[in-house]
Amino acid sequence: MFRGWLVALCLVLFSAPAFAEEAAKEAKDKPPIPDAKVFSSEHSMKLDGETIKYSATAGETYLYNEKDEPTASIFSTSYIREGVSDATSRPVTFVFNGGPGSASLWLHMGAFGPKRVVTPSDATGVGAPPYAIVDNQNSLLDVTDLVFIDPVGTGYSRPLGDAKGKDFYGVNEDAESIAEFIRLWLTKNQRWNSPKFLAGESYGTTRAAALTEKLQGGWNGIGLNGVILMSAILDFQTGVFAPGNDTSLIAYFPTEAAIAWYHGKVDKAKWNNDFQAFLTDARTYATDTLAPALIRGSTLTPAQQSQIAADMSGYLGVSAEWIGEAKLRVDATRFRKELLRRDGYTVGRFDGRYKGIDSEGTSDSPENDPSGYGMDVAYVAAINDYLTRELGVDFTRRYKVLTGEPGAKWNWSLNESGWPEYVNVTPWLGKGMRENPDLKVLLAAGWYDLATPFFGAEMALHKNGVVLDRITFDYYDAGHMMYLSQAEGTKLSDDVRAFIKAGH
Repeated sequence: MFRGWLVALCLVLFSAPAFAEEAAKEAKDKPPIPDAKVFSSEHSMKLDGETIKYSATAGETYLYNEKDEPTASIFSTSYIREGVSDATSRPVTFVFNGGPGSASLWLHMGAFGPKRVVTPSDATGVGAPPYAIVDNQNSLLDVTDLVFIDPVGTGYSRPLGDAKGKDFYGVNEDAESIAEFIRLWLTKNQRWNSPKFLAGESYGTTRAAALTEKLQGGWNGIGLNGVILMSAILDFQTGVFAPGNDTSLIAYFPTEAAIAWYHGKVDKAKWNNDFQAFLTDARTYATDTLAPALIRGSTLTPAQQSQIAADMSGYLGVSAEWIGEAKLRVDATRFRKELLRRDGYTVGRFDGRYKGIDSEGTSDSPENDPSGYGMDVAYVAAINDYLTRELGVDFTRRYKVLTGEPGAKWNWSLNESGWPEYVNVTPWLGKGMRENPDLKVLLAAGWYDLATPFFGAEMALHKNGVVLDRITFDYYDAGHMMYLSQAEGTKLSDDVRAFIKAGH
């Protein structure tokens, strides 16, 4: 026994230096983590005739683990109005886009930041540069300070040290990292007692609902005054086209009808040219006729199916024969190809007002999204030009706009049960509203949005324990990014401004 113990001791003594040498070499080979970089500047702008002076801070905030080691760098751009003596009277709004995997440039350069890139309001493409970047008269700096956040894997944000992207890619993981960023920002800027708002677009609304739980829950809670949901996706059962899931078919029906109306494929005289009356009927048809028919499935008689297909054709502007062949299940992607097929066009996913031309007309799905390639180059040019030339950000690494990496590695599970589930964060929002009697919610939705349909958001908010009388519903004659239209962008700004002013 003694001999065995001695041999083991010798192995430890002889191998320890080797292990230590290898660890030292590994540590030496790893580049040191640089200090966080911050770029600060002073600015002013005329907003509704008033001169507003503000500071802009674009830079990195490091997140740390329990060993006080940096795990991530989150890039943000903060705008703080100068001359405010009482921080408790000045709201701060944390703003982010979605994806998952999108940076915040869309809301930053299109909706609420001090600068805006000008895009055509008539759903036509932006063309080639240069693009006009102007003082944004829709900015919210008159009523709130603004913090635009790029989650890990987007913009200039990235994992650090031994951390990996997957440590932050997930419904819970993402919300926890952004909640920690918000806590650090409030501490560094001494704003814990300021009115606080969250503003998210697309998956950013999923994040906002999750943040309601992460921020307000527990004894270290951060109370919220309001949550702004733009182009919301809260219950993913309303947004996933999969065999056996009929909920999405119901959720998308009114939006498909709205797009058919816009392109003149509906007999508008039947509704006395009243778009709102038409949409009211489309909602009712979706719940009271289409939903039971989809549940009935093959037990419908041929005559019943033919009648329903004919009714649907009157709303959707595609042939009853095509709807019948689809067994009444009008997938949004195929609808985008079918609606204007005989006119030689496809319609957009983010905004059904946009039209595209495919190389051929027989496929089931469009080649691309004309509402994406019709505007994205202007935003990418604008954010890179603005950050580097005006705010002085000198990073040479790529500003990641919308990459596939985070979404492809996203952890969609909300629990550890292992049971399959659709993501639904609406109960977290409902819980937050019930526990905080002052928390209010604004839903902003475009009629022509085939990415996150307005009726899907309504369906989610009409249940799940949400306090309905504290929700404001606002709608826009545009699509997913309603601010692409100048008039609708102004309306969005006015609606959000009123919501913030009323919420503190």
